[in-house]
Amino acid sequence: MTPRLADVIAVLDRLYNPAWAESWDAVGLVTGDPDQPVRRILFAVDPMRAVVDEAIAGDFDLLVTHHPLLLRGVNSVAATTPKGRVIHDLIKSNTALHVCHTNADNANPGVSDALAAALGLQDTRPLKAMQAEPTDKLVVFVPVEETQGMLDALSKAGAGRIGDYDRAAWSGTGEGTFRPLAGANPTIGQVGDIEVVAENRLEMLVPRRNRRAVVEALKAAHSYEEPAFDIYELAALPSERGGGRVGVLREPMPLRDFARLVADNLPRTEHGVRVSGDPDRIIETVAVVGGAGDSEFDRVRAAGVDAYVTADLRHHPATEARAYDVGPALVDVAHWASEWPWLRDADRLLREQLEGDVDTHISTICTDAWTLRVGQDPQA
Repeated sequence: MTPRLADVIAVLDRLYNPAWAESWDAVGLVTGDPDQPVRRILFAVDPMRAVVDEAIAGDFDLLVTHHPLLLRGVNSVAATTPKGRVIHDLIKSNTALHVCHTNADNANPGVSDALAAALGLQDTRPLKAMQAEPTDKLVVFVPVEETQGMLDALSKAGAGRIGDYDRAAWSGTGEGTFRPLAGANPTIGQVGDIEVVAENRLEMLVPRRNRRAVVEALKAAHSYEEPAFDIYELAALPSERGGGRVGVLREPMPLRDFARLVADNLPRTEHGVRVSGDPDRIIETVAVVGGAGDSEFDRVRAAGVDAYVTADLRHHPATEARAYDVGPALVDVAHWASEWPWLRDADRLLREQLEGDVDTHISTICTDAWTLRVGQDPQA
């Protein structure tokens, strides 16, 4: 069975939810008909001219890139501009383009997970953790004999899901008391009489987005005319998603050896690997950020790591971060090289979750901006 583009995008959106993207970003489908069949998929970091030509020449139906083609708003995609020509060629060749950028940076596993894995880091956690999904706690009081039916109804509406478990709840038995007033139509008791009923206090977690559906389900399932319930908004907690990762090497090693490990496990570029720090410094804990990472120095310093691996480090932030040798050693790699390992993860995860037969390929065209470096010691 050949999947449609819409089927492929549905899987990519589960892996890299567009809601996880930064507000300034431009992710999602750029070109393509959701109903078109997808037989071949090409993964690449950049939608550069050479990569687009590779996709068209290889008869790929879908090109998935990390970086956007149209990050900033445009008023025209006329073929008179380089990007306009790319758009025209993609459409004419029936090649779809889909972008997973900061939503892939913030995913788990995401771009920095792939970089951390390439360097052999263990016990990783987010450097810049996103908040977990807003959650409520629902408390409802229900006659003891109705507890299981209520639990089923609330679970079906979205309550009680914790990780890989559903129908999770706590209950305890007590006494509920009430007196129906004139105009009431009580399920139990008579107007004017005080009633005491054995009830369970049922507690369940509810994603805040499901609050309305869960309350409606509660009222529909409860036998009382006026069910008693409470909703508590819980404190925001960090999630396992977010930018960057902090982890531990399998074995501590000198900075010079760690830099060689980085160079050996990332694609080669003319940029190479630049290092700031004492070559004999022992490295054990490491922070990584795929892509440009000098905006995260404060978090890296607070994490107390021995080394920081990222890309696009500028002179002044780097020298300030290394001032007086109190910060982590810095390992600066090419932007493209730091994000290329993610392509293998995206390829594997998509194939694992996509129903249907597709042929996938990872582009090895180096789209790093720098193509030549002179004055470098070839023996270094």
